Amino acid sequence: MARQPPRVIFVGLLVILATTLLSAKVGATSITATITLGLCGDGSIGSGEQCDGSALGGASCTSRGFTGGTLSCSASCEFNTSACTSTTATPAPSSDGGGGGGGGSIAPVTPVTGVVFSGRAYPKTTVTLLKDAQVAATTLAGADAKFQINVSGLSGGNYNFSVYSEDNKGIRSSLLTFPVSVTSGVTTNVGGIFIAPTIAVDKSEVKQGDTIVIFGQSTPASEITISISSENESFVKKTTDASGVYLLNFDTSVLDLGQHNAKSKVALGGEISSFSKTVGFTVGTKNVPAQAPSVTKGDSNSDKRVNLIDFSILAYWFNRPLTQAATALVDLNGDKKVNLVDFSIMAYYWTG
Repeated sequence: MARQPPRVIFVGLLVILATTLLSAKVGATSITATITLGLCGDGSIGSGEQCDGSALGGASCTSRGFTGGTLSCSASCEFNTSACTSTTATPAPSSDGGGGGGGGSIAPVTPVTGVVFSGRAYPKTTVTLLKDAQVAATTLAGADAKFQINVSGLSGGNYNFSVYSEDNKGIRSSLLTFPVSVTSGVTTNVGGIFIAPTIAVDKSEVKQGDTIVIFGQSTPASEITISISSENESFVKKTTDASGVYLLNFDTSVLDLGQHNAKSKVALGGEISSFSKTVGFTVGTKNVPAQAPSVTKGDSNSDKRVNLIDFSILAYWFNRPLTQAATALVDLNGDKKVNLVDFSIMAYYWTG
């Protein structure tokens, strides 16, 4: 005969004892009572239990202070909110410090005002976020080139954010700029950012018929479209390697003598980036190695060019009090302010 577990025998004796005592007759009156013994795991919410199995007592993520998700019950018959979600607030950590204990109170939900930026850059490279032309945060992209940057502690209002990355050769990407309206007490998500590839050439001038190398970096195992143009535009496709690097040996015999431009964009999983910044080269009568571009006065975002992006940064600080970081970027004549003198200096160094 199989031996019953001690817990089952003990519970059985309790039921028999309770039934015997409560069925006793007092005089001519018979007293009858029904006793329900709640055990965690029996599918019924008993005394001291928040839930039991699929029985949640009508509770949901919303009733627990979240905005969505799926509420479940833990093995200790307490609510499990790990699958609950919130787009407007982040649950504050519990202050009781204990693990696994029962009956603790639910921590309050604390509103967070901020922005979360996510997307793709280049593998294991630094991604920089600018807020109103100042560095707000940096992060390191993963081996898959994905990144996420969290900016919190903001006040409600309108901001201009920009993001860029720098590849493994120190070549900086083009700058992606977008306005964001931040609501107090709300975390705004800006996703799907796809930073354009970097691009460079090995020669500033190439002898007609010789090869020019066009190279750069983007996301791994993705399709790169390289545009080479002057009067006519042609396209060549390449695939990046596991490090996101691409390289094209281009035969210039198909190009006319003169100035030409190259730019690239990347596609992966249905997502397509914008085109990169443009690099120029000349098809001529000799080969001249490309020189690393020098820093130019008026280059507020350090992309080795002075163009409309720098103009917009300068315009933002026009007649505004300068922070120390902004002074180094936009005060071109050292008078601690941005005025028309700075714009005239920028115009002199303009590269387009």
